Amino acid sequence: MIMDWPSSLPRPERQTWQRSLQDGRRKTQGDAGPARYGRKLSRVAQTVTMSMLLTRDLRAVFDRFYEVDCAGGTRLFNMPDPTTDGWPLLGSDGLPLLAADGQPLLLSKLWLCSWGDTPPSETLVGIECRKTFSLQVLP
Repeated sequence: MIMDWPSSLPRPERQTWQRSLQDGRRKTQGDAGPARYGRKLSRVAQTVTMSMLLTRDLRAVFDRFYEVDCAGGTRLFNMPDPTTDGWPLLGSDGLPLLAADGQPLLLSKLWLCSWGDTPPSETLVGIECRKTFSLQVLP
């Protein structure tokens, strides 16, 4: 069963956000000259590293999701893409597009994720907790 990311958790901090693509190339080294690259994988996963600043209550939500819902980081889960989901849809003039009732139209995008190679780490920041973790966003 695929779990859903808890909606009560905040968006990740911008300053710690990092995304990289899995290398989907095949390298061939000839006898002379530069290496050649060809396609090895047609679709590749992304590794996303991020952190969240959490209150004591939200830390408990995060820990329960990781430990119980995701069985210690072994189960897949759906997470709203923090760079897309919930942001206003903009027109060519840069202004938000509105629905008939005047509300802005919002973008929606879900990621299918697995937890990264190392479990989430935590540091204390005053009375809050910063959780740092990485995810594999599956193609």
